[in-house]
Amino acid sequence: MQKGIIGKKIGMTQIFDEKGNVIPVTVVEAGPCVVTQKKTVENDGYNAVQFGFGDIKLKNQNGTGKGARKRSEKFQDKPVNVTMSLLGHFAKSDVAPKKNLREFRFEDISALNVGDIIKADTFAVGDRVDVSGTSKGKGYAGVIKRWNFQRLKETHGSGPVARHGGSLGSNSDPSRVFKGRKMAGHLGAEKVTVQNLTIAKIDAENNLIAIKGAVPGPNKGLVIIRESVKKA
Repeated sequence: MQKGIIGKKIGMTQIFDEKGNVIPVTVVEAGPCVVTQKKTVENDGYNAVQFGFGDIKLKNQNGTGKGARKRSEKFQDKPVNVTMSLLGHFAKSDVAPKKNLREFRFEDISALNVGDIIKADTFAVGDRVDVSGTSKGKGYAGVIKRWNFQRLKETHGSGPVARHGGSLGSNSDPSRVFKGRKMAGHLGAEKVTVQNLTIAKIDAENNLIAIKGAVPGPNKGLVIIRESVKKA
């Protein structure tokens, strides 16, 4: 069966192997995740399972506060900060509402059912994984920082443009800048996937996975761990 889990990046540290070598690792709080939906070829055209991760903060119990809204009958005694459509989705699956939902396309989903709990021990030490996350946003950046452009010389008449991008195209023909030209702009805050990382250690009791190397995103950022598609 293919493997996957949702987690939260805790931070980086280092561990030692049996030979005393230092291994830099990123610690991820992986799961527990609950299966909130199951999609099949017959009903949806493809096989997939939806995982939920992270508890949602409860609203005031009496439901009379500002912004209080109707609740589904399934959760009359558990008011939560979710929309009515999501409340119905969770009520249909008979699971508690979760903060994050992600879909995993697995070829074989026969072993998974709605309500099943997925924990960190679904992986093993030595497994190869692909980790996806949202990279750190760095705001507006120039071409040197964003695209690793080479700077111009700072003497002999170059003027105050040593960190500019230079020529963007011809003047007379085509008289425009082609789409996709590397220029200054927003850097970061986009989905990034790092492939073929190795799981160095697993703490199943505390739902922690130590992954060798760095993974995308800031601390406390959401990450998706999947079985590697390009095994080394």
